[in-house]
Amino acid sequence: MLAPLLLAVGVGAALLRVRAARRAERAYADRRPPNVDGIVSGAEGFTLAGSTGRALLMLHGFGDTPQTLRYLGGRLHAAGFTVHAPLLPGHGRGLRDFAAASAEDYASSARDELAWLRARAPWVGVIGLSMGGAIAARLAAEADDIRVLALLAPYLTPPRTVALVARAAPLWSVVVPYLGGRTGDSSVHDPVARASSFAYGIFPPRAVRALCATAAAGRRALPSITVPTLVVNSREDNRIPLALAETATASLAGPTERQWVTGCGHVITVDYCRDVVANLVLDFLARHAD
Repeated sequence: MLAPLLLAVGVGAALLRVRAARRAERAYADRRPPNVDGIVSGAEGFTLAGSTGRALLMLHGFGDTPQTLRYLGGRLHAAGFTVHAPLLPGHGRGLRDFAAASAEDYASSARDELAWLRARAPWVGVIGLSMGGAIAARLAAEADDIRVLALLAPYLTPPRTVALVARAAPLWSVVVPYLGGRTGDSSVHDPVARASSFAYGIFPPRAVRALCATAAAGRRALPSITVPTLVVNSREDNRIPLALAETATASLAGPTERQWVTGCGHVITVDYCRDVVANLVLDFLARHAD
């Protein structure tokens, strides 16, 4: 009697999970309808051709899109840089696409985008925001032709709660298809910037694991990075506790400049501190873009 009962409970739980997943996917598609190419309008990658022969690959964060890099990209382009900000796999699309992308998909795509850019410019640097910082660190450790690296609120050491959620994902994902993200204005304090966000706001189990795997790979890469590196963090970052931000990049091997901003949350390229961040990046590049 017990076996049929357990089977019935398991089937019932699976059906409930499927229904919950479909509801979440429909709700997201209604809120962010995709174009014919499957990408949400406004979430696309962008390229701005510069005039100096120097190019920058810009990588966005987890669950977000290149929209978070448009302001900084515009400032850099105005200074003469070619700026290339691709959309990472699984991002800016439907929730199923987000669930399907892995850490290696992110890394492989970034390598391809770097190869595309270096074929068009003799001088290449990399800028990464949040999870994009972890991917950027990995590229800088692998390639010997990257001239500079900028890590903006780099997500390299997930807080303990996030790590636990990722490790337990095979268990909770049996009944929970998507995990709700944090609500409120903590990641972006500026309400105008927050309203313009294309972030998913909810996360599939596999995506959370991909985030932690990407962070770990970026952290392992740090001791192999010897190029000049800029690290910028917010003291009010809700995603990266201050103690982690202070120590996450300690193993960088090359010359490192560390800067702190205030008055903004995690997404420092769109928040109230975006001008300060852009100025810090431009000043850093002016010293090292030789």
